[in-house]
Amino acid sequence: FNAGRGAVFTSEGRVELDASIMDGASLGAGAVAGVTTVRNPISLARRVMTHSPHVMLIGSGAERFAAEQGLEQVDPSWFFSVRRWRSLETYLRASKLPIPPRPAALDGSDPIEQLVHDEGKKGTVGAVARDVHGNLAAATSTGGITGKRWGRVGDSAIIGAGTYASNAACAVSATGDGEVFIRAAAAREIASLVEHRGMSIQEAADIVIHQRIAALKGEGGVIVVGRDGSGAWSFNSDGMYRARATSEGGVEVALYKDED
Repeated sequence: FNAGRGAVFTSEGRVELDASIMDGASLGAGAVAGVTTVRNPISLARRVMTHSPHVMLIGSGAERFAAEQGLEQVDPSWFFSVRRWRSLETYLRASKLPIPPRPAALDGSDPIEQLVHDEGKKGTVGAVARDVHGNLAAATSTGGITGKRWGRVGDSAIIGAGTYASNAACAVSATGDGEVFIRAAAAREIASLVEHRGMSIQEAADIVIHQRIAALKGEGGVIVVGRDGSGAWSFNSDGMYRARATSEGGVEVALYKDED
């Protein structure tokens, strides 16, 4: 997946990670963008929510805060993988952009290179949940898009775009074309349709993905959990790796469109 170890490379041959988290009970939220040395960016996003006066931290400032909080930090090369470097080379050649020097950390083979296809823009990792008290939460983490430039930040770090949770509505995590999901305020829009229009989470998700995101020529999907613990997902891509589980023991895992 395109998050944490094995995330995609930027055009400069770096891995820059984004993540966000939201508590539906308090509407507390935390987000980080462009971090390169924090082993688990979602843990840092949670610390931003619970141990700082801010909602979003970026780059070196976010990493300083992570160190102050005692979160595990690693050399940036820890995140690198051969198959992602090859995806970067392919992208840069097609875009007629220069290819940066191959990092020394990539010397050697990737044992799963032949087993994993390039998930590209839809390999974001997200989770939504309802606890025993009825509180909702959402979290999203990603490496962004292959070959991203100029410090690009996508929807995964933006509360209301790629992540949103409110006990009054639902919890949402998104994956896909981040610029489009930001423009559509996709996660918040789904919650608004549930809260203010009385729609089911499935209906709201379908309207946002298949009408509003599609109208902007965007591709991707969302996972959603409602106030009653019901789950839904919606996507307009060929597939979206997804799973859900309930306290009653129900488990469902699917990859492609025709598996629902």
